[in-house]
Amino acid sequence: MQISMVLAAHDPRALSHFYAALLGAQPSEGLANHHQILHLVGGMRLEIYRPSQHRPFPTAGRALSLCLKLPAHRTPLVELDHHVRNGLELGASVLEPARLEPFGAECWMNDPEGNAVLLLVPIDRSETRA
Repeated sequence: MQISMVLAAHDPRALSHFYAALLGAQPSEGLANHHQILHLVGGMRLEIYRPSQHRPFPTAGRALSLCLKLPAHRTPLVELDHHVRNGLELGASVLEPARLEPFGAECWMNDPEGNAVLLLVPIDRSETRA
């Protein structure tokens, strides 16, 4: 059994390129010309597809969203700002401004098709040894 995430899109190819650039992944063709797959770290897959025209398009919401957890950093808000700027350049928009929390920094964004995405940079509490 393989577990993957699926994301409905009006333009799967364009949205897969957005996530590929944001995540540093390479999109590949899926089961049909309206299906793209991104192979992510740890064996997870993000599958982006265009639903059948004979069914209603799924509604977007934040009850279930993608969380893009980036590597921990000693200054998470500074690191997050870099990724937010990258997302904006790729066509995303900020839903809620970036903020620092006790666990790290987070920013809710909308991808180019309006799906909510949480960018998260945990705080690195490890001490470096000289």
